[in-house]
Amino acid sequence: MTGLNTAAIYILQTLGSLYLLIVLLRFILQLVRADFYNPLSQFVVRATQPLVRPLRRLIPGLAGLDLASLILAIVVQLLLMALTLLLMGYGADILGLAGQLLIWSIIGVTSLFIKVFFFALIVSVILSWVAPGSYNPGAQLVNQLCEPVLAPFRKLIPNLGGLDISPIFAFIALNLIDMLVIGNLAAMTGMPRQLSPFM
Repeated sequence: MTGLNTAAIYILQTLGSLYLLIVLLRFILQLVRADFYNPLSQFVVRATQPLVRPLRRLIPGLAGLDLASLILAIVVQLLLMALTLLLMGYGADILGLAGQLLIWSIIGVTSLFIKVFFFALIVSVILSWVAPGSYNPGAQLVNQLCEPVLAPFRKLIPNLGGLDISPIFAFIALNLIDMLVIGNLAAMTGMPRQLSPFM
């Protein structure tokens, strides 16, 4: 693989992964019932609308979930992996890997899904120290993202004099899912690490 191919893979994965993140965020924001009128939510919707709108005609929502966004995220991941393999010199072998690429794409999107919540929790913890009760649109969106993850732990763990330790247990749970489920699935299916930056 030449230096030019390596640079092309880097650019492809960086820009492609950024768009993949935005597409998956659209699904997640709807999943957690985040504020649609938040400026950041509006940005996510506008950035993904050109591709999601035509897909919505073919893929209806289910129980209030935007399945078109989720399918688009898997398709974007699949295309990123296929193009990366092409640049790595696999060529015609990609057609033989079509089934595996689909499975790897689902694993990659699931891994990113978990990491979105993981990093949202980190941001939420930092904000609770430096800007508690902030009305910044970004802070509000992060809190709306974290609430469904933290809620089960808050029910189980008593409040320790105003100290909320539920994020610690949420971090542990997310890391265990990532290591034991996603990591093992990737290993079992023979997924190369360089295909997904989120693995």
